[in-house]
Amino acid sequence: MDHVKELSKLLTEDQVTTNQTMREQHSRDESYHIPSLPDMVIFPKRTEDVQKVINYANTYEIPVVPFGLGSSLEGNAIPYKGGISLDMSLMNQVLEVRPNDFLIKVQPGITRLQLNKELKKYGLFFTVDPGADATLGGMAATNASGTTSVRYGIMRDQVRDLEVVLASGEVIHTGGLSAKSSSGLHLNGLMVGSEGTLGVITELTLKVHGIPECIMAARATFPDPGRAVEAVTSILAANIPVARMEFVDEHSIQQVNIANERNYELKPTLFLEFHGNEAGLKQDVEFMKEIVSDLGCMDIHFEMDTKSRAELWEARHNLAYSFIHGHPGKKLMVTDVSLPITELAGAILHARASIEKTGLVGAVVGHVGDGNYHALVMVDLADETEVEKAKELNELIVLYALERGGTCTGEHGVGVGKVKYQQKEHGAAYEVMKSIKHTLDPKGIMNPGKIF
Repeated sequence: MDHVKELSKLLTEDQVTTNQTMREQHSRDESYHIPSLPDMVIFPKRTEDVQKVINYANTYEIPVVPFGLGSSLEGNAIPYKGGISLDMSLMNQVLEVRPNDFLIKVQPGITRLQLNKELKKYGLFFTVDPGADATLGGMAATNASGTTSVRYGIMRDQVRDLEVVLASGEVIHTGGLSAKSSSGLHLNGLMVGSEGTLGVITELTLKVHGIPECIMAARATFPDPGRAVEAVTSILAANIPVARMEFVDEHSIQQVNIANERNYELKPTLFLEFHGNEAGLKQDVEFMKEIVSDLGCMDIHFEMDTKSRAELWEARHNLAYSFIHGHPGKKLMVTDVSLPITELAGAILHARASIEKTGLVGAVVGHVGDGNYHALVMVDLADETEVEKAKELNELIVLYALERGGTCTGEHGVGVGKVKYQQKEHGAAYEVMKSIKHTLDPKGIMNPGKIF
C-alpha cells in the first residue's frame, strides 16, 4: 500500500512529503548520534490531523516520531525505525491567555522566545530556559529545565494540563486549571519527560510568572571549583532569591573569551542572576557578597542594565556553539548528569580529571543550583579512537552520578544515548515503566527505541 498517498488523502498533499532534503533535516538532532532518515515527514495543523495520522499509523504499525526543532541532545527525535517524522511546527499558536490566573494555553510548536514575546505585553514570562529556542512541546517531552530551574522549577513544575493523542487515537487531558489536585494519578508527570513514547502532545496549559521588578546579574570568580560549589550551597542555605546559578570552568571561560571577544579571568566562575524588588534585592546581594567573600571569591562584577545582562547570558547560552565553531570538523558531545549538591564538587573534579585523561578538548559547566552539570567534549566522529574515548568518558561520568544517588540525565532526556542506564538507575521500577508503555502503546509505534 502507498502510505504516502493514503495519508495525503487523509490530510492535504502539502502536509505530507518525501522530499529528500526535508527527510534529511528530520534525520538528526544537535547531538553526536548517528542520523537516520524517516520515510516521510508530516506537518499537522490541528489536533484532528494528529489523530488521523496516529489512527492510520496504528492500523498499519508505522512508527511515529514527534519532531519540534531538532534541538535535542540524546537522539530523542531521530527516527531510527523510519516511519513518520511528525513535525509540529505548524501548530504554533497561543490559544488562550489567562493573565489573572497566571496561565497560558499553547500549541506544541510554539518556541520559547515566541511565547515570551507574546507574554511580555501582559507583564508575564515563561520561566524555563534551556538555552536553545526550543518548542514548548519538545521541552515538555524531555522535561527540559536549564538556567532558571533553581528558582522557578523544571518543565514538569510548569505544566497544569496537556492534551495528548494516544497510540489508539484517543485524545485525553492529563490535568486541569487548578493549582493543585489530589484527584487520580498524576498523568501530567507521566507524560512530561516521556519523549513521545506514550503519545503526542497537542496542547499545553502552562504556569507563567510576573516579570520581576528588578533583575541583577553577577559574575564571581573563585580559586578552585570546590569553593565555587561551596558558595552555591551557602547562597541557597541563606534563602537568597537567586534565579540563575551557573558554574563555568576556566576552559569554558577561555572559549567564551575567544568567541565573544571578552577578557574574563581564566578561573572557575559563577554566573548569577537575582530577581526581586529593588530594596530587598539590594540587601540580599550585600549578604551574598559577604558569603562569597568568606569562601575566597577573588572578584565579583555586577550587571544591572538589560544590555549587559543579555551579553552575559548570551555568552553562557552560546557556549556550546562557541566550542563547535572553534573546533571545525568535530561534533559536540554533551553529558548531562545531576547529583545531590553535596556530591557536586567531587563530581565536577572527577569530570575534569576524566576529560584530561582522554586527551579530548572539553570543559565543564552546569546549572549547579540544582546539582545538574555538563561536560562539553569535542569529538571527531571519523576517528574511532576519539569516539570510543568520548563514550568511555560519558559512562564514567554517568556511573559516578548513579553511585551517589544521582541520575543519568538531568534535563536532556533518555533518547537513545541513555537507554542502557535505565535498568541500573530505576531497578524494578523500570519494569513498571515498560508495562505502562506496553499498555498505552501495545504495537510499539510511538517513538520506538527511545527510553525503552
